[in-house]
Amino acid sequence: MEIGISKPFIGEEEKQAVLAVLESGQVTQGLRVAQFERQFAEYHGAEFGVATNNGTSALMVMMMAHGIGPGDEVIVPAFTFFATASSVLAVGATPIFADIDPVSYCMSPTAAEAAITNRTRAIMPVHLFGHPADMPAFKAICDRYGLLLLEDAAQAHGAAIGNAHVGSWGSAAFSFYATKNIMTAEGGMILTNDGEAAERMRMFRNQGMSTQYFHEVAGHNYRMTDINAALGIVQMSRLHEWTQQRIQNAAEFNLRIHSLQTPATSDGYTHVFHQYTVRVPDGLSRDDVLKQLQDQAIGARVYYPLPIHQQPVFQRMPEYADVHLPETERAAQQVLSLPVHPHLTQAERDHIVDVVNALA
Repeated sequence: MEIGISKPFIGEEEKQAVLAVLESGQVTQGLRVAQFERQFAEYHGAEFGVATNNGTSALMVMMMAHGIGPGDEVIVPAFTFFATASSVLAVGATPIFADIDPVSYCMSPTAAEAAITNRTRAIMPVHLFGHPADMPAFKAICDRYGLLLLEDAAQAHGAAIGNAHVGSWGSAAFSFYATKNIMTAEGGMILTNDGEAAERMRMFRNQGMSTQYFHEVAGHNYRMTDINAALGIVQMSRLHEWTQQRIQNAAEFNLRIHSLQTPATSDGYTHVFHQYTVRVPDGLSRDDVLKQLQDQAIGARVYYPLPIHQQPVFQRMPEYADVHLPETERAAQQVLSLPVHPHLTQAERDHIVDVVNALA
């Protein structure tokens, strides 16, 4: 059997929590959603949590609540999942792509600052693969230019810089898709310290209602169900243990793997290894390496083979035709991710190391 790139865990406690919701009759957004919001916000050092039906909705609601819309630009990386940019388009704003740091794979603060124009409203770094972006640098830039600092933390549950978790620097959007470090099958969460923004987020996710049938804004239905929240509450109790196991697995791989460039963690940063992403050196074909791994039942994956600015939908827009991001484009051709999830056995980790070190 293949060693999967992820292994969603649904134990007896999760099953019983879902069954309890079904038996209660309160299956839509209710008490369990509110409990999950409180617990997730507290864990990350944020004041408010606003749950949504998925991570893309969380990104959209976050921007809508901060007034981002037509005529605004949001600076984002192009080396990330498509939703980072499509959510900007969805609220009527324009994504402006900035290049990445070649070590962390997160957006470069220097590149982001160079992309600022008089239409820029926000900078939204992504904590890619679980490594925090350089938030002190981004905060300084946003303070200097009077910009909103938003976080795409979809892959970074529990990641931190020093004692400051991601999600506590500005409004932040998380995902609980089935492959994430904790999951609710589908789901999202926005964290913020801005109470007024949190109230707007709650309205936008619930048809724009301030109270039932009184609509303050033109919102939509982005609600999380209590079924999803019940899963999240149980998984929260496992987050610390699973995070530590991911970090231990990554440390073991870093020590034992010598044929590929292993991921680095910046000093003082907590990398939670949503993915363990290696770089294939010059002289080896990434596609050949991927095939060799998959032939040996290792579920390696490429994230992301075509950067967003090169995707067909963006190439059809004249303003993106000449965008060139050298570090992004190089990473997209050279990196792949190995299984690092907390349920790997020692035998599976040994097999991964042996196969990787035998690559030719």
